[in-house]
Amino acid sequence: MSYRGSALSRIKGRLCTVTTFAVLVTLLADHFHVLRSTITLAPFTLIGVALGIFLGFRNNTSYDRFWEGRRLWGALVNVSRSFARQCQLYIGAREGSTDARASSVQRELVYRTIAYVHALRMHLRDGIEWEALSKFLPAAEIEQLRKHQNVPYAILSGTSHWLRGAWSGGHIDSYHLPSLDQSLNQFLDIQGGCERIKSTPIPHSYTVLIHSIVATYCFTLPFGLVDTLHGWTPIVVLIVSYAFLGLDAVGDEIENPFGLDQNDLPLSAISTTIEVNLRQAIGDEGKDIPDVPQPVDGILM
Repeated sequence: MSYRGSALSRIKGRLCTVTTFAVLVTLLADHFHVLRSTITLAPFTLIGVALGIFLGFRNNTSYDRFWEGRRLWGALVNVSRSFARQCQLYIGAREGSTDARASSVQRELVYRTIAYVHALRMHLRDGIEWEALSKFLPAAEIEQLRKHQNVPYAILSGTSHWLRGAWSGGHIDSYHLPSLDQSLNQFLDIQGGCERIKSTPIPHSYTVLIHSIVATYCFTLPFGLVDTLHGWTPIVVLIVSYAFLGLDAVGDEIENPFGLDQNDLPLSAISTTIEVNLRQAIGDEGKDIPDVPQPVDGILM
């Protein structure tokens, strides 16, 4: 059984509190004959069934958001590779240009794509690392980007201007320009989908209600069990609470798939993989090419 990345690492404090409370209720009821209750298991059974349904619905909703985010980033991998391939295929020397200049334009556009992917990851995680972007963009543009709230969109807009300049310079045929522009539109569609997930969380009132009901159920459960189970009450409370608190915690963790929790999407690994693939595709043999990330203790960030 793995502890790291499990729900237990998130709920251990609450689980210890509930179990300690169950031990206290058991001692007071069995040994000191106080706090005895005539509550039967019937209401806990009914509430438990309803609570399980609510938790299942919320977790399904959270997982749908997680899976949609993964699909969007899977599409980002494909579009990035496709755009790099198009740059190599469609950008070439024409009348009035040179092969060296065409290769430079290809490299610049691919680097802009890598910068966009990293910037999108940082944008979704609420923190732009300018030093990381400076490896792929000129210093003057970095200074301009600092003024923008939506940095990945600003980078993509700059790429549009680069494409226009490459077309004006005779490096791109007019027939190929729409295909490259369509790839940029696909980047925007992916970014819009990710921003929609991030900016539209599950309604707060629903989340608070679930948290409250789960806490109330776990803390009152010992009163319904102690007359029947006696000394076994804390153990049963521990097991039942682990199930409900764990399901509640899982739903919380994957609700925003772009965060930095251990079970969130490995955006750093995906964006680094895109960087490695694209730089190798254009023959970039620099020593600063990162290694493809590998899981550490089963966790890939």
